[in-house]
Amino acid sequence: MTDDLPDWDALRAACDRALTGHGPVRAADLLATIPPDTAVDRYGTGGVVGELEAEVAHLLGMPAAVYLPSGTMAQQAVLRVHADRRGRRTVVAHPQCHLFLHEGGALERVQGLVGRPVGDRDRLLTRAELDAVAEVPAALVVELPQREIGGPLVGWDDLAAQVAWAREHGAAAHLDGARLWEASAGYGRAPAEVAGLFDTVYVSFYKGIGALPGCCLAGPADVVAEVREWRGRMGGTLFGMWPGAASALTCLRRRLPLMPAYLERAREVAAVVRDLPGVRVVVDPPQSAMLHLLLETTPDAFTAAAVRLAGGGLWTWQQPQTTADPAVLRVELPVGDATLALSLDEIREALAALSSP
Repeated sequence: MTDDLPDWDALRAACDRALTGHGPVRAADLLATIPPDTAVDRYGTGGVVGELEAEVAHLLGMPAAVYLPSGTMAQQAVLRVHADRRGRRTVVAHPQCHLFLHEGGALERVQGLVGRPVGDRDRLLTRAELDAVAEVPAALVVELPQREIGGPLVGWDDLAAQVAWAREHGAAAHLDGARLWEASAGYGRAPAEVAGLFDTVYVSFYKGIGALPGCCLAGPADVVAEVREWRGRMGGTLFGMWPGAASALTCLRRRLPLMPAYLERAREVAAVVRDLPGVRVVVDPPQSAMLHLLLETTPDAFTAAAVRLAGGGLWTWQQPQTTADPAVLRVELPVGDATLALSLDEIREALAALSSP
């Protein structure tokens, strides 16, 4: 490493344990999720791509699904379809949804749609806040769980009421289900029951499932067919899409049954760290297999602790997020195989070290 900056790549490579998710992403591990007898597709047709699309449609209780290389592409495409069908341009969503924070204004600049944030940026959107909207939208987008505020879930009755609001206004109800697998466990309901509230749903495979990048968009067959055409227009219909699809199928079958265990471990983590000085859990107790931790420490102290832990073989975080309070840092802890492999004592000790100023 240099005199000033840790060699994070070397530290990560030397760790044999990790606190978050399924551990550091390693090429060999991801390649191992592609069976050697995988049936290849041709431009997204046939082979394992078709197998994955059929399995996801079945899991979500939807008539059809299409595989795409990214969620950004999937959601822009389906929202464009919903908007064109209704002759409207406005998309209503929570102020901290992925569409507004992480896509460089693509909704407006690429698709010609208009994003309308509704509600408090630090709290879940409610039906009452939607009732205050006079504008008639093309679509309502609901993100489950709401990642940027710690992974809370909209109450089931209010969720149904929000979807009803969209239908009452002739708008599509679309689910940003990048973490639907985790949300399903949080609600204690099958993925199809959650997805069944909505017209269309997007699900990711590289996040909680831990596969190669890629996603599926599911919904009515005619809508999915249009999204498939938009995938081609947007450059997403690659000659061979089988590596990501095969990885997704492997990881989906392996990890979807583990989502309740990940949720339980998230709640156990919250229970063993909530009394640590300078540590606050958001949301407490966790409602999905992720939590945010607010740590009263400094960036330098956090970095020093992370380097010490990595030197002992435990990977945590390379960099925390800042907050409005200069004395408080935020980290996101998605729970996965690596988190399950650690003892709760190890987790508590690591977070105690990271939160010491």
